[in-house]
Amino acid sequence: MASEVFVRGMLFLFLTVVGIPGNATVIVAFLLLLYQEKRLLAADSILLHLACVNLLVVVVRALTETLASFRLADIFGDTGCKSVIFIYRATRGLSIWLTFLLSTYQCLSIAPPGSSWASVRALLGHYLAFVFLFLWVLNACMTTAAILFSFSTKNETSPIDNGINVQFCYLNFPSKLSRDANGAIQVGRDVVPMALMTLASLIILVFLYKHSQQVKGLRSSGGGGAGNSGAEQRAAKAVVALVTLYVVFYGADNGLWVYTLTVKKTMSSSLISDLRLFFGSLYAALSPLVIIASNRKVNSRLGCVAHEKSAVEKIKNLSSM
Repeated sequence: MASEVFVRGMLFLFLTVVGIPGNATVIVAFLLLLYQEKRLLAADSILLHLACVNLLVVVVRALTETLASFRLADIFGDTGCKSVIFIYRATRGLSIWLTFLLSTYQCLSIAPPGSSWASVRALLGHYLAFVFLFLWVLNACMTTAAILFSFSTKNETSPIDNGINVQFCYLNFPSKLSRDANGAIQVGRDVVPMALMTLASLIILVFLYKHSQQVKGLRSSGGGGAGNSGAEQRAAKAVVALVTLYVVFYGADNGLWVYTLTVKKTMSSSLISDLRLFFGSLYAALSPLVIIASNRKVNSRLGCVAHEKSAVEKIKNLSSM
């Protein structure tokens, strides 16, 4: 096995080992919350949906790349390439838009009660299922090029001028115009929510700063702190952390994607595409760690599960004595 392929396999193995258990943990925690309380708040529903989508990203891309790199499974035939690239691109885009939706909802949550923005937040929460459906359809429609133009590298016999090398697959566009148009659509799909969620995060940071100044003023004058908004502040900080992760990782991903579009001929090495896939999947693998560390509902459910397991083990030990 070539050293480049080995390193590639180890990188995607890292994403698999971190991303699958992390996202599965978040999903189980929110399902337990749903079972116990019979409902989920809108923000919790978005986080659950985000964890499910991120799990798909890691399984479909990182796990398959790991298996193929170590030659544990033969996945990337023509049908495999079309399926993997389509599902990865659709779920990757959906992960981005769900993060934007989460930051927008959290930004609206700091609006004063009774304001028009608070009404928008209530409306968004009420029709959240339709928003999810719209985002699924939107990202699936914007990913049709993966089905039309992707094929396995096994069938490649001659150099192609308007293709993109992704190690086990090629994206072979019929013309430079179609390649550039598809690239522009992909970049636009990422940059628009990136700009909007960055704006939402700045608004949240300004609110948190003003709130901290108000609390300092109350303490210096002998008044009590505003304890009721503690949960909102923690949630807002977690959202800002998720958005920061997104901007860093997907910013690198899109920068490399733009570079690939400037290359006239298909690169013989898939290094740039490998780095793109790694950064594009890194958010899906690491974001559940932020959710686990910052979300008290997730922590409490995981604590309950751990406590129940320890209680069962104690009972078994006592019964065996």
